[in-house]
Amino acid sequence: MDKLNHHPASYKDPSGFIFTHQSRVFRAIDASYKKTYDYFMKSGLYERLVNESLLIPHKELRTAKKMGNVKYILEPVKIPFISYPYEWCFSQLKEAALITLTIQKIALEYGMILRDASSFNTQIYRGKPIFIDTLSFGVYEEGRPWSAYKQFCEQFLAPLALIAYADPRLSRLSHLFLNGVPLDLAVKLLPWRKKIRQGPLLHLVFHSSNLRSGSRAGAAKPELFFPKSSMMGLIASLESAIQSITWNPVKTMWSQYNGNNKTISYKQISLEDKKHIVERCIKMCRSKYIWDLGANTGEFSRIAAGLGAFVVSVDSDPSVIEYQYLNNRVGKVSNILPLCIDILNPTPNLGWMNLERESFINRPKPDTILALAIIHHLAIGENIPLSNLAEALSTLTEKLIIEFVPKTDPQVKEMLLFREDIFPSYTQAGFEAAFAKHFSPIFSKRIRATDRWIYVFKKKKAK
Repeated sequence: MDKLNHHPASYKDPSGFIFTHQSRVFRAIDASYKKTYDYFMKSGLYERLVNESLLIPHKELRTAKKMGNVKYILEPVKIPFISYPYEWCFSQLKEAALITLTIQKIALEYGMILRDASSFNTQIYRGKPIFIDTLSFGVYEEGRPWSAYKQFCEQFLAPLALIAYADPRLSRLSHLFLNGVPLDLAVKLLPWRKKIRQGPLLHLVFHSSNLRSGSRAGAAKPELFFPKSSMMGLIASLESAIQSITWNPVKTMWSQYNGNNKTISYKQISLEDKKHIVERCIKMCRSKYIWDLGANTGEFSRIAAGLGAFVVSVDSDPSVIEYQYLNNRVGKVSNILPLCIDILNPTPNLGWMNLERESFINRPKPDTILALAIIHHLAIGENIPLSNLAEALSTLTEKLIIEFVPKTDPQVKEMLLFREDIFPSYTQAGFEAAFAKHFSPIFSKRIRATDRWIYVFKKKKAK
């Protein structure tokens, strides 16, 4: 561990940094933060937060003399898949906001405070948000306002209000504005006169007006004494504001995907047969880590999770990801990570030098991909040639469980009803030929009472 490989997202805080070594993740703590870290650990705050599953646990490792100003090396429990707030559904972001405020309240009991309130300080771990930034804690100074108040509003309150009261697609603004949605923009976009409740509005308008008047921090003036009682009142007000924001997802064709939906090709007998086939395929692949692309409400993700796999379950529809996440929470399913990602336009590299936030396809690859009832939407709905799809999928996984939906299927017929059929190669033979360039078929079976087929492919070894 002579050379510390700094993580490209860890460069802003002089108190320490994240680095990796042999696929392990570590946190280095600088001498300038040693006193604060010691207080954090000895105060009992760390132990309480870990015991309440609010903070990711770590273990301390020995440091070498040649590490200079590094006083501690920590190895936190590794998050299996790093995700970002702009990929989360409404409830994931809301719960992350609430644990941030809970941690702030508890920290004050121990004479500490959160120095920042970035949504990137939380991750989804074992099915729910958890705080991951040990260096965010500072010693509380009586009378000082919360410097992270405006940041909390930008990264939590504004995005949640925009999703709930304007349009869920505005969650993408967090992708565009990595440091938080500008509050003057949020206020302009919110139909607050008719729909928004007073709690969120007051916090957002307060900061927005400060921005217009030239205030940067959006907090009280430095000479103004801000007692702990006022700090607790502020946290309670923010908590109430977050709790008051609710979102009822609109019912889409996909959020109602089941055997009784007449717009879907499956009869109940077919759906049950498909479940049995997919379960058999997952067992055949001995899958431990799966991406379920176009996962919808997560029915097949749950089958994979039930077999012990960790599943990253993605769909572009915020409604179905919200449904899936809440359903998993109720069922206490902890090994599925639902994310709102459009596979036609997956999350790119973002941030400083395009290295700070990693693209979806550059994060740890799965051993198996599920691509069920999606091939026709990509090949016919989006004009992506089968050869391109096969090549792309071969760069992402070693094993592929995929469903072929032919032109005889009612859904494909409906897709071609008002457009020219320019897809002569979209046949079962054409599908098999395209994928044979990159994969070897190891299993295939027709779904009962349909013309659809499930295939299992294994990636060919490079020559």
